[in-house]
Amino acid sequence: DGAEEIAVTTHDGAKLDAKLVGRDPKTDLAVVKIEGQNLPTVTWGDASKLQVGEYVLAVGNPFGLNSTVTLGIVSALGRGRMGITQYEDFIQTDAAINPGNSGGALVNTKGELVGINTAIFSQSGGYQGVGFAVPTSMSKPIYDSLVKTGKVVRGFLGIGIQDLNQDLAKSFG
Repeated sequence: DGAEEIAVTTHDGAKLDAKLVGRDPKTDLAVVKIEGQNLPTVTWGDASKLQVGEYVLAVGNPFGLNSTVTLGIVSALGRGRMGITQYEDFIQTDAAINPGNSGGALVNTKGELVGINTAIFSQSGGYQGVGFAVPTSMSKPIYDSLVKTGKVVRGFLGIGIQDLNQDLAKSFG
């Protein structure tokens, strides 16, 4: 956030300039365009087909250790109300996600992108077996919008939603 210059280091150590295409603070996602030739890409997968217990790989750059891959399972789907971002529908995994993994790929066993690593739950600041990724069902439309317009526009109803607790239930009869 607020970077004046963006550089991407490839797996072979080459540093490439990149520019911000757009960002969506409400989901903590951004799209950058890398200036380079013949760069590898990953295929978009369908996160809605994931099942709890399915193997996934978390790819990232934890603690500056480039191209780190860890294996785990999908621990839960549809995690929300974590207070991490405004829009939450996370894939929870026990694949090791550490500081520096944010923005890295969460891939299925076919090598398809199913999520984007975004956060961990930790009391120590490091891996404790609970990591979260934004599913492609949420990130792909955001990516498409950022590439097309540079921003994400959402509808707004002007209402608030809250849990029904004992006091509210009593007041509503």
